[in-house]
This record gives sequence, structure tokens and C-alpha cells, in this order.
Amino acid sequence: MAGHHHHHIDPDAGDARVFWAVVVNLGLTVAQIIGGILSGSLALLADALHNFSDAISLIIAFAARKIARRPADEAMTFGYGRAEIVAALVNYTTLIIIGLYLIYEAILRFFEPQGVDGWLVIIIAGIALAVDIVTALLTFSMSKQSVNIRAAFLHNVADALGSVAVIFAGTLILLYDWRMVDPIITLMIACYILWQSFVEIGPVIRMLMLGSPPDLSIPDILTELRSMDGVAGIHHLHLWQMQEHETALNAHLVVSQGAWGHADAIKMAAKDLLQTRFDIAHATLEIECSIHACVDAKVVGHEVAVDTGETHDHAHQEHA
Repeated sequence: MAGHHHHHIDPDAGDARVFWAVVVNLGLTVAQIIGGILSGSLALLADALHNFSDAISLIIAFAARKIARRPADEAMTFGYGRAEIVAALVNYTTLIIIGLYLIYEAILRFFEPQGVDGWLVIIIAGIALAVDIVTALLTFSMSKQSVNIRAAFLHNVADALGSVAVIFAGTLILLYDWRMVDPIITLMIACYILWQSFVEIGPVIRMLMLGSPPDLSIPDILTELRSMDGVAGIHHLHLWQMQEHETALNAHLVVSQGAWGHADAIKMAAKDLLQTRFDIAHATLEIECSIHACVDAKVVGHEVAVDTGETHDHAHQEHA
């Protein structure tokens, strides 16, 4: 059984929470940058840079949520829901760039250690941690439903861990004057950011590349459809995610010889099976009589047609 079902939520829910998360993160960024410059802490500046990316990611997420609600039109016939997926890709790409930059800066610090004001680092990082926790609470529930908000939420989780690490570094500097801990902590923050980003960016790219949902099995779908009464075969199957929570399927369904009089009923039964068994609500099925079915057709996908000037007209086609 495919675990692809989801709960519908109020599309306007959470906008105020995202807005306030943006406000507090922008305010914190300014405080961290000032604190990082005054204290000489690269780790604190790294945390500030990442926190600024939190604010930007939340702004992008907020805008994408608004755009995604626009109805379909002649320019975007599937609607604007993919705006959230694009926003997630932008946010994860930004995180990767930030992670690489922090590694570069930390390596430079190993060769040229600098003085760090431990107390100022601890105070600013402590305030940052409090803000990170508030932001995480504001966006946690929404992150379960949206890859877009999840990207922004994970920005924030990484920043909270960064704040804890910076507090730890400031404490070691105060107690032992161990300046090398600053670039070491920076490297740890950067490596976590990169690991987190590469794990999460894969599913986003898969959706943008029209990949099949990872929780749906094409062999299972083929088996179920082929076992239906009146179905002789299926080919040219395409399965993709139009949006994070909306899966689409396109296929040619071959009706058994002698069952053509029930072709429409067979097609509707197939659509009902796809909806109830696999939660595929958007299915486009082209039905073919087994006598005139496509020859040597691929089961999944299709060959790129070469224009020979001839046309191939199928018996029936239904546009969902």
C-alpha cells in the first residue's frame, strides 16, 4: 500500500508565524554581525551569516506560499504549486554555498588565529539560540506538510545547533584561551550544513526533474492495472509529482479483444483504482483496442517520435 495520503490544511494557515519568524531573524542577524565584528569571532559571524540565510529562506518560503495559491491559467495550466519546490531548491543551494564559504574561512583561520572575546560571543550566541528556538516553534508544524517550509525550518535547526556550538567555543576560549576552537567549531557547523543540504536537495531535484514519487512503485501500479478485467496491457506510462502532494499518471491502456463495448467503464474503473489504491487523483488514460494497439511500445516512457508525415490516430483519448 502506498503511503502517499496526506491531510489537507488551510492554505492561509501559518503566514503570520512565517512573517514573525522573518522579523526576529533579521533583527538577530544585525546583532550577531555587530557582535561578531566586536568580538573577533569567525564562528559568531558564521552563525550570523547562516542566520541571515534563515531570514532570506523564510522570505522566499513566504513568497512561494503566496504564489503557489494562484489558480491555473493559460500560462501555467497546472497552476503555480511548484513555486514552493523552486523555493526549496533555492534555499538548499544557498545553504551549500554558505557551507563551502565557511569551510574556506575556517581554513584561513587555522593559519592566522585571531583573538576572540569569549564573553561577548557567549552572550550574543545565547540570544541567537533563544531566537532560533522561537523560530523553530513557529515553523515546525508547517514543515511537516511543505518541502518549502521544511527547507526554511532546517535552515533554522542548523542555525540553532550552530549557536550551541558557538556558546561552547566561547566557553573554551574564556576558560583556556584556546583560539583554535573558533575555526574548528566553524568547520563543524559548515559540515553539518552541507550534509543536511545534500540529503534534502535530492528529493527536490527529483520533483523538478518529473521523477516518480519515491513512495510509489511502478511495478505495483502495472500489476494492479494488468490484473483488471478487460485490460490486455499497458504501456507509455509516465508517473510524476506535479506538486509535493499531487501525483499524476499518464498511460495507454489496452482493452482486451471483445471488451471494447465496455471500454469507458474499464477506463473509469482504472482511474478509481489509481485514486483509491495509490492516491493518484490526476490520471490521463488513452484507451486502445488490442487489435490496433501501439506496436513495440515501451512500458514506461516513450520513444521520441520521428516526423514522417504520417499520423497515428487512436480510437479514443480522454484529457483529464
